[in-house]
Amino acid sequence: MQGSVLTRRHEDDLLVGVVSVSDRASKGEYVDEGLPALKGWLSSALTSDCQFAERLVPDEPAAISQALIELVDHVGCDLVLTTGGTGPARRDLTPEATLAVATKEMPGFGEQMRQISLNFVPTAILSRQVAVIREVADSTHAALIINLPGQPKAIQETLQGLPAGAAGDNAVPGIFAAVPYCIDLIGGPYIETNTEMVKAFRPKSARRGNAS
Repeated sequence: MQGSVLTRRHEDDLLVGVVSVSDRASKGEYVDEGLPALKGWLSSALTSDCQFAERLVPDEPAAISQALIELVDHVGCDLVLTTGGTGPARRDLTPEATLAVATKEMPGFGEQMRQISLNFVPTAILSRQVAVIREVADSTHAALIINLPGQPKAIQETLQGLPAGAAGDNAVPGIFAAVPYCIDLIGGPYIETNTEMVKAFRPKSARRGNAS
């Protein structure tokens, strides 16, 4: 798992890093659920080609930062999603490790994730997920890194959003609707989605063929 290397098959082949942060799972004390949840949702939500590189790391800032740097700088991932380690406990340090490798912060993603989760539990205000851009030095490559919640159900809710009626009268958009255009803007591949799960938003001028 740690040594996986991806080769882009064509210019729009999306390379995705998925990172599960857990002391116990990294020691083999229980079966990790984060990586299958991330890969399963993305495999259903994307209609574009994609490849995955997986990492399972302990709640250690150096190990988390190292995994993120490796996935972006060496594997060449365009998008990196993490799960776990975003609460207030002493060993919940994924946000700090993520910010340590960032070029710029993208606070809207964390704000929207907490807003979605607040429809279910008041403790969503304790979540500290962040999203950042990492630009590789001496390269044109950059990646979007997003911290997601630790539970598979919460991962789906924050990525996909809530349909109308699930949390009141209005639908609540998930964060992934903004991911494809963000990756466009940092020079990554053109991502298309399964609109029954999530509809990628792009300004009309940024759509291929200016399709509606």
